Amino acid sequence: MKITFLGAGSSVFVRNVIGDSMHVPSLREAEVALYDIDPRRLDESRRMLENLQRNTPGAAMRFATYCGEDNLREALRDADFAVCAVQVGGYEPSTVIDFEVPKRFGLRQTIGDTLGIGGIFRGLRTLPVMELFLRTMEEVCPRVIFLNYTNPMAILTGYARRYHGSVEMAGLCHSVQVCGQALLNGVGLEWDDAIQTRIAGINHMAWLLEISRDGVDLYPELKRLSLERGAPDHDRVRHKIMHTFGYYITESSEHLSEYLPWFIRNDRPELIDEYNIPLDEYPRRCVRQIEHWRHIAGDLVDNPDLTHTRTNEYASYIMAAVATNRPFKFGGNVLNTGLITNLPREACVEVPCLVDASGIAPTYVGDLPEQLAALNRTNINVQLLTIEAYVRRSREAVYQAALLDPHTAAQLNIDTTVELCDALIEAHGDMLPELR
Repeated sequence: MKITFLGAGSSVFVRNVIGDSMHVPSLREAEVALYDIDPRRLDESRRMLENLQRNTPGAAMRFATYCGEDNLREALRDADFAVCAVQVGGYEPSTVIDFEVPKRFGLRQTIGDTLGIGGIFRGLRTLPVMELFLRTMEEVCPRVIFLNYTNPMAILTGYARRYHGSVEMAGLCHSVQVCGQALLNGVGLEWDDAIQTRIAGINHMAWLLEISRDGVDLYPELKRLSLERGAPDHDRVRHKIMHTFGYYITESSEHLSEYLPWFIRNDRPELIDEYNIPLDEYPRRCVRQIEHWRHIAGDLVDNPDLTHTRTNEYASYIMAAVATNRPFKFGGNVLNTGLITNLPREACVEVPCLVDASGIAPTYVGDLPEQLAALNRTNINVQLLTIEAYVRRSREAVYQAALLDPHTAAQLNIDTTVELCDALIEAHGDMLPELR
């Protein structure tokens, strides 16, 4: 068995996915191909995994590193699984551009990696890399199962499934596993294994459609406690949307605040404090992570006593289900082939999926409550037009994607939005595909 990790310079995430796999009997003797464009970070990940393996009983993986586009084919050749965790453009220059240029036009963001101006341009600079990965897989490992963790999830996975559909694939997000627990903990209750949840929608805006215990709906009590005790400081936006539209959402309040037109507004600056919205959170987080890595790199990379406990990341569970033919259920991002009947078929949706040796089987959801589908569609519009902009290399479609973004449309008029897009295209330069 061969597992290829694309973006293996992300050492902490490599530790989670490959470290998890070391604890799985069906995976722990796999050949692991580590691919990245940064030779130093690639070598650090390899050394880390070798130390980790020495302290993991039964693990006997074989590691090989591949650096740069010229070695991509060999990294992927005959892979059974490929895991993608790349960040094209990194913090500098690309993330800085995504935030600083819109600020000049009066547009503020929190995370900027999924929707909005930041999500559009992150998608445009990542899609060429995703296309390269997919075309290579079609040639050298056509039977691979591709697990994508890279954002913007719906744009990248939607493109992949529509234009490279022969590659079996699901997009994976961390927020689905912890959504129900976050709601319970936020109102002072504890999670237990008797609680049943059901989640569906789109990435970062999937809905907790059911949360129950022994057939009893927990939503009335959870909403009562939320109103009585107040929403947690970090989660006020999600609780407001739950009370307004009826359901809790998978992704954090800092994400959700920039997917909607109501919270980050120049004409209502008091809302930032009222809902505790952390503007510019992602750039600050990047700086913290870079500094944190400087402090922990030695202990993580060159620690002979390094150990790892299996996490709840989906990847190792999915790979094990395929290897052993023992089914596993997970929340996956897939093409909407009639799965959610009141969302566009071209959309990438996040739904419960089953996986075993036969591959990934998304499950049918049917109609979402109409108000939830309506909110999802406002985000899907931007995702589909960003894909259209890349496929047609259309500057006009970039403008249209930005104009349909709820947050941007609440702040900027048409001409200013077009000017902002032009400024971002110029600032990104060769990082973007040529747009006509």
